[in-house]
Amino acid sequence: MTIPTLSPASTRAAIDTGARLIDIRSPDEHARERIPGAINVPLDRICDLPCDGRPVVFHCKSGMRTAANAAQLGAAAGGAPAYILAGGIDAWHREGQPTLTDRSQPLEIMRQVQITAGALVLTGVLLGLFVAPGFFGLSAFVGAGLMFAGVTGWCGMANLLRVMPWNRRTAV
Repeated sequence: MTIPTLSPASTRAAIDTGARLIDIRSPDEHARERIPGAINVPLDRICDLPCDGRPVVFHCKSGMRTAANAAQLGAAAGGAPAYILAGGIDAWHREGQPTLTDRSQPLEIMRQVQITAGALVLTGVLLGLFVAPGFFGLSAFVGAGLMFAGVTGWCGMANLLRVMPWNRRTAV
């Protein structure tokens, strides 16, 4: 199913005339930065979207998630006109549209995974070069974990990071 895309300016006009803006990103992404008035309904719960007949504009970070899941989003709109914000919240920024940012919220889990995995791989390589070759195993372990996460959709590092004290904030 193809859902038409709207520019940020057209999205603003649609919202001003009554369309609902639905943010399909995860709650941690939405809590850190969001478009004013956007309702957070993560993609894995999109079937819970209440249908009231009003047009719906879906958005994510860059437009990739919304485009890849267009059929599911169209079905979730329940027959109401459905649109995708072209370029997501990134395009919204580029056109100077306002967002609400809460820097007190933790970084998104996937960014934390990227930072942690990168630090562990770099540490393993440096220790392997300068201390003992056995430390290369740390880099191999992290690489294997990332491959496993990509294949199965389950990331142990993300699950571990979610329960860390700095991630225990309440999502907005």
